[in-house]
Parts: sequence; C-alpha cells; structure tokens
Amino acid sequence: MDIRAVVWDIDDTIFDYAAADRAGMREHLVAEGLLDGYESVEQALARWREVTDQQWLRFSAGETDWEGQRRERVRVFLGRPLTDAEADDWFQRYVAYYEAAWALFPDVLPVLDALAASHRHAVLSNSSLRVQDRKLRVLGVHHRFEAVLCAAELGVSKPAAEAFHAACDALGLPPHQVAYVGDHPEIDGRGAAEAGLLSVWIDRGGAHTVTAVASTRPHRIASLAELPAILGADTRFGVPSTFG
Repeated sequence: MDIRAVVWDIDDTIFDYAAADRAGMREHLVAEGLLDGYESVEQALARWREVTDQQWLRFSAGETDWEGQRRERVRVFLGRPLTDAEADDWFQRYVAYYEAAWALFPDVLPVLDALAASHRHAVLSNSSLRVQDRKLRVLGVHHRFEAVLCAAELGVSKPAAEAFHAACDALGLPPHQVAYVGDHPEIDGRGAAEAGLLSVWIDRGGAHTVTAVASTRPHRIASLAELPAILGADTRFGVPSTFG
C-alpha cells in the first residue's frame, strides 16, 4: 500500500462540531428566551439537531444553496415565516455562541504531527469554503493542509465520487494513493471507498453498526491514534484498533 496523502473531513472528525453546536445553541436558546416551549433543554437541542440534519440532506441533494439551508433551519425550528434578513440575524446570534465553543479533538494535533513528514494533507468538506477556511484558521491548523475543498464551491457533495476525485486532483494523485478520514459511515466511509480511496471511518462514540458499511469495508477506528498504523507510517504513534 502506497498512500501518499490524507484527505480529511472537518466536522466531527477533527473539529468537535457536535459539542460546539450543542453548547452554542444552549446558550442561544437561553438568551432568546425560547426554552419555555420545550419540556427540557435536551428536547430543544434534539429538535435543533433534527432540523439541521434535514436541511443538510436537502443541501447535499442540491435542493437548496448554502444560505438557503441555514435560513430554513431557523424557519423550521422556530415554526414561523421569517424574511431572509430576519433568519440571517437569528442564525448569526447563534453563531456567536457556537464559535465561542470551537475546539479540536485532543487526538488531532498529535496525529498531524506524527504524519507531517510522511504524508501530504488536504480537506474535503460538505460545507462552504468561507465557513471552513475560517474555522481552520481559528483552530490554528489551516497551514497543515495543502488544499481545502468544499461542496458549496465544488458543486458536488460527498458521497459522490466526483467530490473525492476533486480532492485527489487537487493533490495531483490518483485515488489509490490517497486516504480519506471522516466520521459518517455512508457519506464518508462508503463514499470514499467506492471512489477508490483508502477509506478510514472514525467512529468515536461507537454509535454506528458495522453493517451500515459492510459492503465496502472501510477501516474503522475509534481514535485518530490508530491512523498511522493503518497508513503504514514510520512512527510509534499508531496503536492497534479497538474494534478488532
């Protein structure tokens, strides 16, 4: 196996999106006085996550654009019509709390350091370049990646093979020399494998079943500490998989 580069997903792979989203939305709902309509904070957060997932699917399917999915998240969550400006203002108030909670997972910097000399690195995200470029800069890792590609600008989203191939093209490498690391078993795990990349699926919480991606068999890991061993990197950082 001659893997020369690693392409990374961002949200819930290197950046703890779920934790930041929950913390930010909790603070936002308190500030907006919106918790009275729910039995608990957890119920409100679960509803926000449900609406977010629904609108991300629409965006991934090309049914709406980047700004549209954000505005619809707000309208559906609040259950009332809003102008674009009103929806944008509400979302930006949430973003202020969300960004205050941004953080990398603790295993990210060690693995990037371990692979710095042996592998090239890039990013492929189903988000927008404006959002993810800034996020990587704020988190202090933008300089680690040769290229940052996002669905909003590419015009194609994961799990489409064209998205993964665009990342390979940006590196000037064929798919079989590139690994992809992502957290979603279908969008990342199956998508990368079917596109011909070495697929590495990070399942931090063990919440998904193996059968969801059994046909393509991506490498399943619980921590990025396992990645160097899979890539055959010359490092002592890697550890055996906890999944067997």
